[in-house]
Amino acid sequence: MRRIKFISWNVNGLRAISAKPDWCWFSETDAQLVALQETKANPNQLADDLIRPAGWESYWASSYVKKGYSGVAVFSRNLPLDVQVELPDEAYQGEGRLLHLEFPDFHFFNGYFPNGGAEELDEEGRPTGSFRRLSYKMAFFETFLKHLEECRQTKPIVVCGDFNIAHEPVDLARPRQNIKNTGFLPQERAFLDRFIALGYLDTFRHVHGDAGGHYSWWSYKTKAREKNIGWRIDYFFVSDELKQNIRDAWIESDVYGSDHCPVGLLLEL
Repeated sequence: MRRIKFISWNVNGLRAISAKPDWCWFSETDAQLVALQETKANPNQLADDLIRPAGWESYWASSYVKKGYSGVAVFSRNLPLDVQVELPDEAYQGEGRLLHLEFPDFHFFNGYFPNGGAEELDEEGRPTGSFRRLSYKMAFFETFLKHLEECRQTKPIVVCGDFNIAHEPVDLARPRQNIKNTGFLPQERAFLDRFIALGYLDTFRHVHGDAGGHYSWWSYKTKAREKNIGWRIDYFFVSDELKQNIRDAWIESDVYGSDHCPVGLLLEL
């Protein structure tokens, strides 16, 4: 048996965070796989020690529709069998939102999933309850799920990243105030309901049950982190075939440098 430690972190700008003392976290981690989201950078904009740190293989998906936007990266101690960038559907390519690494025992996906965008206003400037990118977000999820189910026919799935959805009221500090806000809309939460019903396990909840007060994102605007007024929108899911292999799942809320913190998973295979 061997243990594999995974970490996922939305760094909200890799160039910015790598200039902070907090980035020593990366050199100190003992993980075998580190997945980053919202890198906001193309590798040619980064120093060599960020692109190819000693002891790691690195893989990148960067936005080519807008500079300094989105982007994901995966650092692996081991060579994967195959690497795919973005979804197969061209309609959901170009924003650098997905990396798929295939390993002997599982498919690994790192995603920075779309948010719903700003709320649209009517002609008099009143909120309409519609969000600029919500339809794109939901269509992206549907296309992703279809692709995931196809890959699952060959081996189990590990999925991590910033899903931009808090699933249940326990996953955010103020659910009643956010019921009409993107990230906690009924249709977004319903997608995660269906995702789980299809056999994908929220590993943090599997380990910790319904424990409250555990979040992975806090707004910069209101000093929300100091008050722990946050959202749990960063996840590790595994397909049910790996349920018995879960040894731990956690949130590293004491790690700073971004408005998100790292989340982790330990599997024994």
